[in-house]
Amino acid sequence: MTMMMMMRGWRSSSLSSFSSAFDHLRQLGSGNPRSATSLFYSQISYFSTTHSKKKPKYVFDQIDGALNKFDQMLHMHPRPSIVEFNQLLGAIVRMKYYETAVTLLRKMELLGIYPNVCTLSILINSFCRLHRVDFGFSVLGKMMKLGIESNTITLSTLINGLCIGGKVAQAVRLFDDMVREGYQPNLITYSIIVNGLCKIGDTTRAILLLSTMEEIGFAPDIATYNTVIDSLCKDKHVTEALKLSSEMRGGMSKVGRLAVAQELFKEMSAYGLVPNVIIYSILLDGLCKRGHIHEALGLFRVMQNSGLEPNIVHYSILIDGLCQVGQLKVARKLFCALKVKGIHPNGYTYSIMIRRLCKEGLQNEAYELFSKMELDGCMPDSCSYNVMITGFLRNNDTSRGVQILHEMVNKGFSANASVAAMLVNLMSSDSTGEYIRAVVQKL
Repeated sequence: MTMMMMMRGWRSSSLSSFSSAFDHLRQLGSGNPRSATSLFYSQISYFSTTHSKKKPKYVFDQIDGALNKFDQMLHMHPRPSIVEFNQLLGAIVRMKYYETAVTLLRKMELLGIYPNVCTLSILINSFCRLHRVDFGFSVLGKMMKLGIESNTITLSTLINGLCIGGKVAQAVRLFDDMVREGYQPNLITYSIIVNGLCKIGDTTRAILLLSTMEEIGFAPDIATYNTVIDSLCKDKHVTEALKLSSEMRGGMSKVGRLAVAQELFKEMSAYGLVPNVIIYSILLDGLCKRGHIHEALGLFRVMQNSGLEPNIVHYSILIDGLCQVGQLKVARKLFCALKVKGIHPNGYTYSIMIRRLCKEGLQNEAYELFSKMELDGCMPDSCSYNVMITGFLRNNDTSRGVQILHEMVNKGFSANASVAAMLVNLMSSDSTGEYIRAVVQKL
């Protein structure tokens, strides 16, 4: 199969030439880059500017600064390399001035500034963001005529454009063609496809894709898992989400998730792509695991300001991170704010708070929270029971610990290894009363 065959079904609907795509866009009102109509979002990645080894070369508060820099570059002798132009265009796209980026690229073409694969991938991404994926395919055709070989990012951008336009079936078809052509999908490609399936509510197929990836030897990464988990949470399938999250944590514990996220973010940023809930969850988890809670909170605010809606997974990561560094007051405030935001804590979130309260010697408050779980529509599970029992026993409140143990066993749950060890020590202690011994022996 050739690249031309990969474009089947699109050639008839896309424009016949690269230039006509520019001309058509100019008719939409983007002829003057300084009067671009797209909404300006001053969104510069928190992570890329504070944690990546190399900061973006160009960062602007307003579009005028970028346009002035573009004019300066055009009048330099010799002109900067195409790499520098790409860096500037990437900054403009990150500001979401897609029409402006297209116009500047048109000007570059007229001035004879020869593009490379990154330049044209930025153009394709801009067209896709403007909901003109057909123009994106026209650019792909132009690349073929120029002898510029497309890469995985180029095709992934088109796949993303199809998903943005709700054409997930066509995106999956292009993905299949891409693999048959010998292109190796990367983390971005899989993330886009899985996200597209989840976007249309086809979580079942998304989970099947995870299995297919494992079968062909491409281990799903944390980003791919988190996409499906996010969809399951939105569909209220919390149990399935927690199960998948457990599998993910077991499989990804030794591969340096934060490092993977950094590389993925840098690759996306280079092509003008912006982070989504998946990438943010990876970065939040990585920062919290390393105790960088202030950076995590800053990143969380950036996520909210970007228009993305955090779910219970993101909040649980932050609450756990706050508890780990001893900021119980802030964690409690964030936990209490969940209901106001219409987000319901799950068993895992409750267990985080109960565990920390007990560690701080606040077992009465912990038990009060534990008692409210069922009233809030969240039935206590084995994890929350064991956490509560552990809290009582470690704080020498043996009577209530055994009481909760009795309740847990009656509901069909079992003590975990930690609680079992504590019970063995309890039974061997001379200070343990006969009533407590009798209750434990009965259990």
